[in-house]
Amino acid sequence: MPHTIALVDDDRNILTSVSMTLEQEGFTVRTYTDGESALQGLMARPVDLAVLDIKMPRMDGMELLQRLRQRSAMPVIFLTSKDDELDELMGLRLGADDYITKPFSQRLLLERIRALLRRNEAGRAEGSGTPAGGIIARGDLVLDETKHTCLWKGGQVQLTVTEFLLVKALAVRPGMVKNRDQLIDGAYGENIYVDDRTIDSHVKRVRKKFRAVDPDFSMIETLYGLGYRYKEA
Repeated sequence: MPHTIALVDDDRNILTSVSMTLEQEGFTVRTYTDGESALQGLMARPVDLAVLDIKMPRMDGMELLQRLRQRSAMPVIFLTSKDDELDELMGLRLGADDYITKPFSQRLLLERIRALLRRNEAGRAEGSGTPAGGIIARGDLVLDETKHTCLWKGGQVQLTVTEFLLVKALAVRPGMVKNRDQLIDGAYGENIYVDDRTIDSHVKRVRKKFRAVDPDFSMIETLYGLGYRYKEA
């Protein structure tokens, strides 16, 4: 069954051209021209991945993402103008998995979509070689790859696909430092370029989510100039 992609943008030229490209690659595409209609449509009929513009009428991409994240962990890619650096960072903090700046290469967007879909499917499939049938337990942390769930001290931590894979990359080898390139490979896969700033924003959001469950959470450490590590228990 083909994957279904939602495109949300008030620029009809972008909707038409990107839809044609994705459909030629075998995807099913649903389009929306504003955030409010997209929210209604996506809540009624979820999709495998959504591509959202930031600046839209009726409801902008930031609010749409925030509303979606209250109910869904579907992968989300933001489309943003080159001058919207703060918007990019805010989008990542709200839970976007990736962003692409306009004007963009449709081939690049296609690669990012495929990478996110692969990661989403891998996160829901049983982990190859992972102990206990996809369970990773590190002290108070329990990651279940088969269900895509994360528990900290028994409390549920709601993670996006990207955030889940970042935590997994760190927790698999406690005490070992992972530089940003290694975390990018772990979360995005090889041959995908992502700005270091993107990883930093994801890590900040992951910490915030864990601290919502446990205000004293401090297991993910920053080693300035080197990267990040998950503390040894």
